[in-house]
Amino acid sequence: MLRKMSFLPLIFAIAAPFLLATVGDGAWVSKVPEKYRQRQNPFDSDSKAVAAGGKLFRQNCASCHGDEGTGRDNHPNLHSERIRNATPGELEWLLNNGSMRNGMPSWSRLPEPQRWQLVSFLKQMVK
Repeated sequence: MLRKMSFLPLIFAIAAPFLLATVGDGAWVSKVPEKYRQRQNPFDSDSKAVAAGGKLFRQNCASCHGDEGTGRDNHPNLHSERIRNATPGELEWLLNNGSMRNGMPSWSRLPEPQRWQLVSFLKQMVK
């Protein structure tokens, strides 16, 4: 029994990268209802909204996603194709609902206009 236990750290070390690769797997996109996918950002092309969203990002998101959105630890890089291709409505839905399976909390406590400001910033950041 003791001999089998000594292999557990080795097995975990080998398996961990494969298990962690599923973090930020994008499965949340399939859960977004169609009516939310089509929502347009009311702050689209508003430079003040981008600046406000940047401030919100630094306050609420950078601790996990990094100051530049490149990801930290097991948190996803926001410069991915998935985020770049997501509609504003999909991103606002994710911010509102989160994806606990992937470690993304819900930011529903932020007022909706602030979530849209974050979306403005994210879309500008990943261009």
